[in-house]
Amino acid sequence: MEKNLMVQKVRNGVLGVILNGILIIFSLTCIFPLVWMFYSSFKEKRAFNADIMGLPSEPTLVNYIRILTNSDYHLAESMWNSVRTTALSVFFIVLFGFIVGYILARVRFRGNRLLYMMFLMGMLIPIHSLLVPIYVVFNNTGMSNKWFTLLLPYVSFGLPLSIFLVEGYVKSIPIALEEAAAIDGSSFSRTLWTIILPMCKPILVTVAIIQVFGNWNEFSFALVLIKDVALQTVPLALTQFKGQFASDYPKQMAAMLITMSPIIVLYFAFSKEIIKGMVAGAVKG
Repeated sequence: MEKNLMVQKVRNGVLGVILNGILIIFSLTCIFPLVWMFYSSFKEKRAFNADIMGLPSEPTLVNYIRILTNSDYHLAESMWNSVRTTALSVFFIVLFGFIVGYILARVRFRGNRLLYMMFLMGMLIPIHSLLVPIYVVFNNTGMSNKWFTLLLPYVSFGLPLSIFLVEGYVKSIPIALEEAAAIDGSSFSRTLWTIILPMCKPILVTVAIIQVFGNWNEFSFALVLIKDVALQTVPLALTQFKGQFASDYPKQMAAMLITMSPIIVLYFAFSKEIIKGMVAGAVKG
């Protein structure tokens, strides 16, 4: 009996070592590109072309200096445009997603399920298949190439997932809480904003995380709907560092690190909330 237990422990230990080794290898494949991009940004173009993978023999900040001091790149304007567009779009997605999701989960009316299915259909339609009709509509109505242009498609395509997650989460909240609040004299709006909203914080954080990363990195709609350089977002600004016949990869990597910095800071600042939101969304959503 003891021999069998010993053999089982050895097998479990070997299996654990193998699984941990596989996970470590996968982790390195995700981390190394970021590390490589970081130290390569301190190389000059000639040194990078001579040794792509090697560490910089003479680290220099010239790429960062050129990017930040050259007004032709419009990187600061692009980052501001991305911050503004992402913040506003995520705010409206979370706000409208919470309200509509709650109504669909709690209020019974004719057409409730039909309306819910229509929102879910928005998750099934390939977003990029609508690029041409959206461009035609925006161009004919004069809504293209404005500071608010990207808000409309971002909010529209972000709402179905938000409503789907919120609706499922609200159903897991006991309705007895709202009934008790109503007996105590709480109005519908007060119950919604002071009781239900705080309880939905985990799933709303999950929605916000998904939309922040998606909208910050979105390229197709920005490319089609925005023509003015002063209104372009970060993904469009990064295309300036790629030439027709050659590219300055160290400078491009430096620009990518600069534009990634707000997202990285945001992630580490709210890492605990992000983990809580993801776990809650997976369990209750």
